[in-house]
Amino acid sequence: MNVRLLIVVVMLATVIGTALGVVYNRDETRRTAVSLGDLENRRDELIAEWSRLQLEQAWLADAGQVESKAREHLGMGVADNPQILVIQP
Repeated sequence: MNVRLLIVVVMLATVIGTALGVVYNRDETRRTAVSLGDLENRRDELIAEWSRLQLEQAWLADAGQVESKAREHLGMGVADNPQILVIQP
């Protein structure tokens, strides 16, 4: 009779331990899924910001934009007698 009781107690402890393990794993999975969702949202925000920065860089590098800024802010203009000098090493 003691052997049967011991077997039942061991099996009950095993079942309870397994159930606790399942609950722990489900909780960890849920937390990991939430974290993954947050990271994916951050990634999407960074991709959108990167796209905006690329557009801004292209706009600022546009030759017409550079020329208008040079004329307006620096008072530059086209040279009266332009000369090109090529220097060879």
